[in-house]
Amino acid sequence: MPRILPSAEFHHDNADVFGVLLVNIGTPDAPSAIAVRRYLREFLSDPRIVELPRWLWWLILHGYILRVRPARSAKAYRKIWTDRGSPLLLNSQALTASVAEKLGARFRGNVQVEVAMSYGNPSIPGALDRLLANNCRRLLLLPLYPQYSSTTTASVFAAVSKDLSRRRWIPELRFVNHYHDNRGYIAALAASVRDFRSRHGSGDLLLFSFHGIPSDSLAKGDPYHCHCQKTARMVAETLGLEQRKWKVSFQSRVGRQEWLRPYTDETVKQLGAQKLEKLDVICPGFVVDCLETLEEIAMQNAGFFSAAGGGTLRYIPALNDSDDHATMLAELAATHAAGWPESAPSHDPLAGKFDSLRLAKAMGAER
Repeated sequence: MPRILPSAEFHHDNADVFGVLLVNIGTPDAPSAIAVRRYLREFLSDPRIVELPRWLWWLILHGYILRVRPARSAKAYRKIWTDRGSPLLLNSQALTASVAEKLGARFRGNVQVEVAMSYGNPSIPGALDRLLANNCRRLLLLPLYPQYSSTTTASVFAAVSKDLSRRRWIPELRFVNHYHDNRGYIAALAASVRDFRSRHGSGDLLLFSFHGIPSDSLAKGDPYHCHCQKTARMVAETLGLEQRKWKVSFQSRVGRQEWLRPYTDETVKQLGAQKLEKLDVICPGFVVDCLETLEEIAMQNAGFFSAAGGGTLRYIPALNDSDDHATMLAELAATHAAGWPESAPSHDPLAGKFDSLRLAKAMGAER
């Protein structure tokens, strides 16, 4: 049994805090082979990421992948790294700040919003430390994965549950399972396409590229493939696109295992060979821009498209910290907080706290 950690110092007059924890996938601390190796070791050691027997995967991971892939991935990271650091981290932090501002106004300041990464920094345990140290008694866990998958959403739940299992005073917990068909999310995606095309003109086709996962996940009951298809269909319907004007594909596959099809790189090459002039690509599963959008799509696949005979691949940026995106996430958090004391317009976080302190002291308490 894990050692139970002590709770933060308790005072009877402390105001309870409503906490929201946003969680994204993660990023290395630097675009170096050493930092990428450390990140990949943590990421690829998660049994929800790779469902092979542990002994077999350990041999593959440490015997080959961690020897070869870090240098190659570090080179890709250097192409998109900024003076301030990782785009995924910076974009996630900016989004979190905007969501915190909107929720603060709605909950009269009695809310604390933190961001954490499933792998790397800032870590989930660190974010929980900050929340619980501030007397967080109700916690909403919101993974930044619109489409549910065992590899992402469930992995976040597992990591948070593991950490909380070591805590002495566990907060009430609610968990956002998915929001792939949330009307605000669909509207924000559609608005981003309209805005891009209003400034740059409409492309010949809109390609929805989602992160891939092994194809056998569908047979095992993972709803990810269906969630991706529904998101794309709802955005296309909102935009009024004909069926021939949009497609769905899956990117970022690794290894020799069969992944969800059609593959983005193969689709892009086929469209280039058809002499398509302007291909618009949007990646709805990535809530902020990162390696997979800025390097894999906007650079790698743009090269595949033109080399195959196509014109220009135009990447439509992720929602990032746009007002539509932050508003949608804040509304989603508020909806899931319904029924908790903080959601009541008349809620006073200090109500009764001083009486509680007075009574506690009368019974011998020191604080």
